[in-house]
Amino acid sequence: MPVVIEVVTVIDAPSAVVFDLELDVDVHAASLASSGETATTSTGRRRLGLDDEVTFQARHLGRSWRMTSRITAHDRPHRFVDEQTRGPFRTLHHEHLFEALTAQRTRMTDRMSITAPAGPLGAAVAHLLLAPYLRRLLRERAAHVKRATEAGDEHPS
Repeated sequence: MPVVIEVVTVIDAPSAVVFDLELDVDVHAASLASSGETATTSTGRRRLGLDDEVTFQARHLGRSWRMTSRITAHDRPHRFVDEQTRGPFRTLHHEHLFEALTAQRTRMTDRMSITAPAGPLGAAVAHLLLAPYLRRLLRERAAHVKRATEAGDEHPS
């Protein structure tokens, strides 16, 4: 059974700006700098598009991880989806939604669904350990994007 994690953030910036920053792998890595995250894209471009893949390497929960995701849906500036193609989860589906509340205000919703390997034991670990940890990471990332966009920094480090 999948675990679903949802984080909603209201950002005082246009939805297109927020959308583009969410697809920027340098912004992603900077938002999780404490994990030593790096990102390598399949195209060499830093902003992802439909069917692009990105491989993340980082240290989480005391060990190094590597995960590759592909952008499987892309509807600028409303929605995109990334899904794990290789990595630690049995499945990972991450939907990013952007709702323009006004011309200068956006509701950004991260909806992540994961299933862990290892049957019932993996499901228990996903609920008890992974879900709270991933929720915290999504909140950190959203806070980073919020600070960057509200400061008018379209290229945050």
